[in-house]
Amino acid sequence: MSASDLIDIANADAELASLGESSGKVPHVRPPKSATPLRVYWLYVVPLVVLHALALLAFVPWFFSWSGLVLAILGHFTFGMLGITIGYHRLLTHRGFNCPKWLEHTFAILGLCNLQDSPARWVAIHRMHHQHSDQQPDPHTPLVNLLWGHVGWVLHRNRDHDSVTSFERYVRDLLKDPFYLKLEKRGLWVKIFWLHAACFTLAGGLVGFLYGGLGTSIQLASSWLVWGVFVRTVFVLHGTWSVNSLGHMFGYKNYKTRDDSRNNWLVALISHGEGWHNNHHAQPRAAHHGHRWFEFDMSWWVILLLEKIGLATDVVRAKPVPRQ
Repeated sequence: MSASDLIDIANADAELASLGESSGKVPHVRPPKSATPLRVYWLYVVPLVVLHALALLAFVPWFFSWSGLVLAILGHFTFGMLGITIGYHRLLTHRGFNCPKWLEHTFAILGLCNLQDSPARWVAIHRMHHQHSDQQPDPHTPLVNLLWGHVGWVLHRNRDHDSVTSFERYVRDLLKDPFYLKLEKRGLWVKIFWLHAACFTLAGGLVGFLYGGLGTSIQLASSWLVWGVFVRTVFVLHGTWSVNSLGHMFGYKNYKTRDDSRNNWLVALISHGEGWHNNHHAQPRAAHHGHRWFEFDMSWWVILLLEKIGLATDVVRAKPVPRQ
């Protein structure tokens, strides 16, 4: 099966939606066979537990600074929206638009700074999700249970995507690019995350030293690390995971699809438009996820801006589909 075929599979819900087909909600499914028997994936569990523990330092007043808070908010847009929502998802997974390679690679680097996996593995898992949405092979359907759909699937080994050799057939289009292939070697993508964390720390230390000496330097370096990296990364992680869990459990539907995807305004708010998930499953390739006037999709406006200035081409727009 070619890479283009796999992209078509990931975008196949649109045809089902236009035909008005729907299998209805499945009461309960088991975890994927490739994830059973359940085994803890310590390679992911340990870093995620440590990351969440470090983010709790935000409750210690000494680590707070207004500049750290601002960095967390700006980082949510810069790394979360540009890196994950626009980069990993709408560009690399669904090819909802095209852009120069330097910009595509920049989006990918920004995505790495969210500790959400390498671009190739992230894209492969998401394409698997669209191929088997809310069925047993779906890597993260919440119809197993809500916790599984949110984070449980991350914490357990799955033979379908625990190595490049097991998931490469889903991302041959990406792995043809040496840039993405190199990121899979020797955990380079994890090293980039910690390098960006070091940059935040050093920048905070330098600014603090210039404005207040050694004591201020240590405090601001720690604040920028805790707020600008740890808190922001945890927030972006749960925003993405909420699309997988809450986005298939709670909300309304504009379209009939073969799964139980929902539109959820809260998830859309914290994930820059990804929460209009039923719209997305109806038209997976469309770069525009908010299909009704009140469904605000900030990521779409950024893509439109990129198109306006000539950095985005072949932008796929939503097309009329009979609503449910």
